[in-house]
Amino acid sequence: MAKIMFFEKTGCINNTKQKKILTLAGHEVEAINLLHHPWTETELLSFFGLLEIKDWFNQNAPAVASGELDPESFNKESALEALLANPILIKRPLMIVGDERFVGFDPTKLDALIGIKEVENAEAQNLLSQNLSVCAQKDRGYKCD
Repeated sequence: MAKIMFFEKTGCINNTKQKKILTLAGHEVEAINLLHHPWTETELLSFFGLLEIKDWFNQNAPAVASGELDPESFNKESALEALLANPILIKRPLMIVGDERFVGFDPTKLDALIGIKEVENAEAQNLLSQNLSVCAQKDRGYKCD
């Protein structure tokens, strides 16, 4: 069993499903509201590793989805400034598992790190079969803010 610090947007359907997968796989999840966490540049950068700057951004965030903000137009400094000023722009979840820090819910990476795919639970398998990187409410006009 792993302990996972899971930075989420509280109430996000996909984050709820992702936490459920982790819990059904026997892991302990400590959920932290990404929007209210007191981020610093250093802490936020620690999650991004070698990701391209555009991949730091939540593609479902209203300003990104509407085209108001183009994640490809940012440099490191301007991206950090935007993300710290408006955390809804941060791609999520952010997770800490042991010494590993990473962005997004990648079932293959998580399975290799802590094991999640071999869970003999129909609900977990159903959730793993879903695309949890696209907002489930997007087609219904839901705004992620």
